[in-house]
Amino acid sequence: MRFAAIADVHGNYLALEAVLADIRAHGITDIVNLGDMLSGPLDARRTIEILMQLDAVHVLGNHDRYLLDRPPEKMGSWDRPAHAALNAPQLDWLRAQPMTRVFREQVFLCHATPENDEVYWLDTVHPDGTVALSPLDRIEQFAQGVSQSLILCAHTHLARAVRLREGRLIVNPGSVGSPGFRDKHPYPHVVEAGTPHARYAFLELANGAWQVTFRHVAYDHDAMAALARRNGQPELANALATGWIN
Repeated sequence: MRFAAIADVHGNYLALEAVLADIRAHGITDIVNLGDMLSGPLDARRTIEILMQLDAVHVLGNHDRYLLDRPPEKMGSWDRPAHAALNAPQLDWLRAQPMTRVFREQVFLCHATPENDEVYWLDTVHPDGTVALSPLDRIEQFAQGVSQSLILCAHTHLARAVRLREGRLIVNPGSVGSPGFRDKHPYPHVVEAGTPHARYAFLELANGAWQVTFRHVAYDHDAMAALARRNGQPELANALATGWIN
C-alpha cells in the first residue's frame, strides 16, 4: 500500500496544485486529505473546485466544521471570507465529509484527535507559548480505542512522526497551505515551519512496516502572500512568504 496524505490547505490553491503535481510525478494515485481545506483569506472557491474533482478520501477539520455550524456573523477572520466564497452545492459537499474515517482498514484518519478536532495530538502548548513534542504517555492516551496500525492527524501544521510503544505509527504530514499561524488557545503561541514550502507526506507499507517520506514542495508562495496582504492579513502574508510569522 502506498498513498499520499495532505492536510491544512486553508484555501491555498497554488500550494495544493503544486502538491498534487508532485504526487502525480511520483506515480501515486491514492490520496487522503485530513481537513482544514478552505478557511483563510486566500481562495476557498478555487480550492474546493479542485478538491471536489479530486479522487481522494477526505475528513473535516475544525475550520471546515466552523463553516458548517456557525452563522457568518460569529465566524472568525479566516472562516468568514471562505464561507462567503462558497455556494450551496459546495457547502453540501463539505457537509457530506465525516470527521473521522478508516482508509483501507489499516489507516485511521482524523484532523486533530479522534474525539476532538481542536486539540493538538503530537504537540503541547506550554504556558510560556512554547510548542513542543508531547510526552509519549499523552500521545498514547489519545490513541486508545483506535486499532489501526497507522494513524494520521493534522491541525498543528507541523510535520511529525511518532512511534507508539507497541509499534504503531502516528504521522502528521504538515500543512500544504499555511506554514505559520498564531493562536490563543490553550495559551498564546505561534507555529512556524521555517520555510514557505507546501508540505505533505508519502506513506508506504513495506514488509509489514510503515515508511514515511515528508515532502517540501516549492510553489509560487509570493503570489499567495500578495493575495493574503491584499485581503488584510499581513501576518499570514509574511508566513506564506517566509515560513515565519515575524
